[in-house]
Amino acid sequence: MSVATISHPVQVKVLGEDLEVPVKGGRLVSYANLDYAASAPCLEPVSAAVAAALPAYSSVHRGAGYASQLTTARYEQARHTVRAFVGARTDDAVIFTRNTTDATNLLARCLPEGTTTVVFDTEHHASLLPWPKAVRLAPPAFPGEAVRQADEALAAIEGPKLLVVTAASNVTGELWPIAALAHIAHRHGARILVDAAQLVPHRRLNLTALDLDYVAFSGHKLYAPFGAGVLVGRRDWLAEGEPYLKGGGAVKAVADTVEWHEDAEPRHEAGTPNVLGAIALAAACDALTATGWTALVREEERLVSRLREGLAAIEGVHELSLWGPDHPRVGIVSFVVDGYTAREVAEALSGEYGIGVRDGKFCAHPFVRHLLGATELDGGCEDGTTSAVRASIGIGSNEEHIDRLIGALRDLAARR
Repeated sequence: MSVATISHPVQVKVLGEDLEVPVKGGRLVSYANLDYAASAPCLEPVSAAVAAALPAYSSVHRGAGYASQLTTARYEQARHTVRAFVGARTDDAVIFTRNTTDATNLLARCLPEGTTTVVFDTEHHASLLPWPKAVRLAPPAFPGEAVRQADEALAAIEGPKLLVVTAASNVTGELWPIAALAHIAHRHGARILVDAAQLVPHRRLNLTALDLDYVAFSGHKLYAPFGAGVLVGRRDWLAEGEPYLKGGGAVKAVADTVEWHEDAEPRHEAGTPNVLGAIALAAACDALTATGWTALVREEERLVSRLREGLAAIEGVHELSLWGPDHPRVGIVSFVVDGYTAREVAEALSGEYGIGVRDGKFCAHPFVRHLLGATELDGGCEDGTTSAVRASIGIGSNEEHIDRLIGALRDLAARR
C-alpha cells in the first residue's frame, strides 16, 4: 500500500519497498510484489521489535536470570496482544504454532473421540486434509447455499461435530459468511473453526462478536515472517486432547507415569517455543491496529478495483470467482490468460516486467478445478495444467504496481 495515499497520522512500511530485480536485457527495475497471499513482506515495526528483543534473548518459563525473565514476559505479552487483536474471550487459549497448517493439525489431534468435521471443497488443504472423520461439501453456488449445505450436513450428524471454513478464500479473496455459519453450527451443537490466514492481514476480526470457537492464522501472511502462527479458541478440547508434542514444558511431572499439563497453552507448546516469532506476530498485530483498519481497507479496495477493472478490459483475461464479481473480497485476484499456461504468464511477468505473482493451484486443488471447470484429476502442482495466476496486494502495493501488471498482461494477450 502506498503510504502517500493514506491520510492517517500513523504510517507503516514494509522492508524491501526499494528492492530492484533483474529483467530481460539485464536491466534492473523496482520489484512489483503482488504475491502477498503467499507470504507478505516484513513490516518495519516487526523487524524493529525482533531487533530489540535479540540482545536479551533467552529461554522462557525456565530461568531465574534477568534475560530469561524479560524474554518470558515478552513472550507472554505477545500472547495477550494476539488475544486482543482477534477479540478473543478472556478465557480462550492462545497457542503459538508454526503456521495455520500446524494450528489446524493441532486442533485435529484434540477433537473428542468420534468427532465429525464438515468442510467445503473450496478450502485450502490445511483446512481440508487434517481431519480423521470428515464430510466434504461441494462448492456452494452462493453464500446462502453455503449456509444451507452446512445446516443440512450438521443436522444429519450424531455426536461431536466441527464446521471448518475460511473467512476469506486464498484463491479468489471472496469473504465467507462466517457469522451465519457460526450461528448454524451452534444451533446444531457443533463448533466452528475459521481459517483466518487470508482475512487478518486485510480486515479486523472479532472472534467474540462473531461467536467463533476457534481461529487460526499465520505470521508470515501477517507481515511477520518469523515462523510463528497461532490457534486461538476454547480451552476444553485443547486441555483434554493428547499433547501435540511430547516433551519438556508440556508435563507437570514425569516418573513411571506422566502427568501432563491441564493448561492448554503449555500442554501444546512443548520444547523451546519460537519466542522471536511470537514477538514478531504480536508486533504486526500492534502495527496494523495502530495504523487503523479504515485507512487500510479503503486503500486496498481502491487498488483492487483498479486491478479488476483493468483485467476486465483485456480480451482473453478471465478472473476466477465463486460468487460473482460483486461479492466482497480482500486483496486477492486470480485469473487465467487465453493461450498461456499459468506458469508461462508468471515467468513472463517476472522475467520481463519485474512482477512477482503466484501461479498454480494455491494448495486448493479441488476448488481450482471447480473454478476452471475441470472434470478429471490432473497431475498436481508441477505439471502446469488446471492452474491459474494469482495477484495479491497489501501494505507496500501501489498504483504503479497495478498498472504495470495490467500493461504486461495487455502485452502478453496481444502476442497470442
